Amino acid sequence: MRKIVVVLIGFSLLFLVSGVASAEVGVSEKEVVVGQAAALAGPAQALGTGMKAGMEAYFKYINDQGGVNGRTIRLVSYDDGYEPAVCIDQTRKLIGEGVFVLIGYVGTPTSKAAVPIIEEEKVPYIGPFTGAEFLRNPVKHYVVNIRGSYYDETEGLVKHLVDDLGIKQIACFYQNDSYGQAGLDGVQRALERRGMSIVAEGTYERNTLAVKGGLARIKAVDPGAVIMIGAYAPCAEFIKLAKQIGMTGVKFCNISFVGSDALKEALGEAGEGVIISQVVPFPWDMSIPVVVEYHKMMAKYVSGQKPGFVSLEGYLVAKLFADAAKAAGADLTREGLISAVESKGRFDLGGITLTFGADDHQGMDTIHFTMIKGGEFKSISRFE
Repeated sequence: MRKIVVVLIGFSLLFLVSGVASAEVGVSEKEVVVGQAAALAGPAQALGTGMKAGMEAYFKYINDQGGVNGRTIRLVSYDDGYEPAVCIDQTRKLIGEGVFVLIGYVGTPTSKAAVPIIEEEKVPYIGPFTGAEFLRNPVKHYVVNIRGSYYDETEGLVKHLVDDLGIKQIACFYQNDSYGQAGLDGVQRALERRGMSIVAEGTYERNTLAVKGGLARIKAVDPGAVIMIGAYAPCAEFIKLAKQIGMTGVKFCNISFVGSDALKEALGEAGEGVIISQVVPFPWDMSIPVVVEYHKMMAKYVSGQKPGFVSLEGYLVAKLFADAAKAAGADLTREGLISAVESKGRFDLGGITLTFGADDHQGMDTIHFTMIKGGEFKSISRFE
């Protein structure tokens, strides 16, 4: 009898150990832990804190509904200061701490640093706040993008500048790193399709406001428009200085990564007429169900954070993740999550539809446009 008991206990222990061993990293019976490394302090902090706020609002909402397949979602966020070397450290820290996925990262240079790690460790990388082409083409198995690409944004900006306004002299001001280069490439491609080329280039270094040299090079050619590939603080500095030195008739255009809300605040009265391409719908369009939901959840769960483009994107990223995790089923695994994204293919988040496939890991393609007018954002379909 004792031998039988010992054998049964042994089998029970073996079952328990094997059960623990087979469980996916970051997934327990009651919880899923996800990790974010982003700029939560410093010159680009509005981007990281905006993404974090939007994700937290949705995760708190879904957790109050019982979570996903009975599991709540817990977000762990670390500051990387928008610096690649720090991002590497924080990414390895998050993986070492056992997060299920990495989500809501901010930036091209930081993503470029993180992706080799996520591919080595086979950790899904969900909804990075960047439109860099290397995350899209060729498709990366573990990378799931929500937003349109920088190529999509710059093509739209060039098209409207040329077709709506007849502008042919287009300059480019960009951050001197992989992010700036990605945007510059997009501008060059869009112009080349129209038999045109960039008339002048100006750069600045990441996490600085050293824009005067780049401004001088661009002013020298008297362009009709400047497409800007940067973060909100240096882009605001460039535009304010440019207007002070007489570049009042120039169309200043930014892509979505700039951080529209922070840019508007930094510009003040100098923001009048500035154009920003967007990869999410207008955050105050109450005809879209998910936008209405987003406003309610931001007000309920995230105190002191105004609605805006960045946090709406974070909200959509979180909602996609939760929907994909639900589709993956109770036995949640990293590979199962990616498979669910590809096989389900279509995710209706509430008036905003994302589509994916084995050869398409970018959920949205549509680009929207806004202009700062009277200190507020105006949704536009034509440039004026």
